[in-house]
Amino acid sequence: MDTITLARPDDWHLHLRDGAAMQSVLPDTARRFARAIVMPNLKPPVRSVEDARAYRERILAALPAGSNFQPLMTLYLTDNTDPGEIARAQASGFVHAVKYYPAGATTNSDLGVTDLANCGAVFAEMEQHGVPLLLHGEVTDPAVDVFDREAVFIERHLIPLHKKFPALKIVLEHLTTQQGVDFVQAAPANIAATITAHHLLYNRNALFQGGMRPHYFCLPVLKREAHRQALIDAATSGNARFFLGTDSAPHPVGAKETACGCAGIYTAHAAIELYAEAFETARALDKLEAFASHFGADFYGLPRNSERITLKREAWAVPDALPMGETMLVPLRAGESVAWRMVNEAGSVPGPGCLDVAVN
Repeated sequence: MDTITLARPDDWHLHLRDGAAMQSVLPDTARRFARAIVMPNLKPPVRSVEDARAYRERILAALPAGSNFQPLMTLYLTDNTDPGEIARAQASGFVHAVKYYPAGATTNSDLGVTDLANCGAVFAEMEQHGVPLLLHGEVTDPAVDVFDREAVFIERHLIPLHKKFPALKIVLEHLTTQQGVDFVQAAPANIAATITAHHLLYNRNALFQGGMRPHYFCLPVLKREAHRQALIDAATSGNARFFLGTDSAPHPVGAKETACGCAGIYTAHAAIELYAEAFETARALDKLEAFASHFGADFYGLPRNSERITLKREAWAVPDALPMGETMLVPLRAGESVAWRMVNEAGSVPGPGCLDVAVN
């Protein structure tokens, strides 16, 4: 195949930040995706429906003219989240999930949950109202090796949580391990997982090729090749409980290239194109549309998109850096190339940063 046309995809795990930074990165997502689950780990975090309403309004106001992109909002779970906020979230029509961060696990997670036992009343309300729980599935125990933290989380926390709340809808976000794949495959239909493009394309060797590579550092970290292969197999299997979530996470270059760099990889500038590369390498381009455009919408109970986009096999160069408010960020593949390009309806090829959605 030299071109692929598929239903416009959705991103079920996205960081947009706020203010000028958000205004810089939002167009990359809005060009490619119809909707996105927007993470709530701002400073201060999005903890209430009113917080989410205000953040959503800021996102909509920053969209490029003519864009029909829809942000799907989430709430940041804390030890003190009011269980009554769940009913308000479900009734709002714009809050679609609640996000769990273990306290201190990743960027802006300091106010996260210290013990899942503190949230039992909230989980009961979520189970009753059908509100999904999105998990950053890692333990923060310093005695646990960083490469084992997802597997240990599943064993220590996720399996008991699922047993206690068997009807709770759960998404294990940015899946990275064989153990995670095995758990989701064996679980019932209310358990799902998102998979990033970078975890499909790279193993942990990418962190150290030619020296320390901070722009390949994310949490959960890239894992062994055997785990990457397990993710490829899951993403291309046709199993409806694995779907696209970029976890695209913009950071200023100075926050990455420093003695204690932030975790996060920015992929929104080429997100669906990078997934196409991964699926092509696996000889599974025919499975890309369902993974990117159907399964997530089905799990969240939303209609599938009717718009179409077209990808063309044509290499293009990724800029060395992209604007992020008053500073710059370094995107994945900076200074290198991406093998697929999104093209507009007429088949012409806009330049990077000016990609259009093809509507049929």
